[in-house]
Amino acid sequence: MKRVYSSLSLTAAHHAKNVLDAEGIRAVIRNERLGSVVGEVPFLECQIEVWVLNDAEAERADQVLRYGSVPPLEKSRVWRCASCGEFAEAQFTQCWRCGATREPER
Repeated sequence: MKRVYSSLSLTAAHHAKNVLDAEGIRAVIRNERLGSVVGEVPFLECQIEVWVLNDAEAERADQVLRYGSVPPLEKSRVWRCASCGEFAEAQFTQCWRCGATREPER
């Protein structure tokens, strides 16, 4: 097992685990109940941790938690409007300048 995420927030740790679960990466949460001893134990030792069960999936899990399920290069792709020539980022389906709809990639 390898640790891929840690946080002082129980909600954030469970969200990270749910994201990994949605990608088919099996993970467990550790130190879930240590929040009650913060102050008696150094707070960095009380962080809630997410560990992947299969070491081979640790790198993929890290990528998913950092960038989501879409690879970073896919997110940064831009397209050019066929009508006015303006550039737009991949998440936009319509040109901000002229309102034309993005043409499908071939």
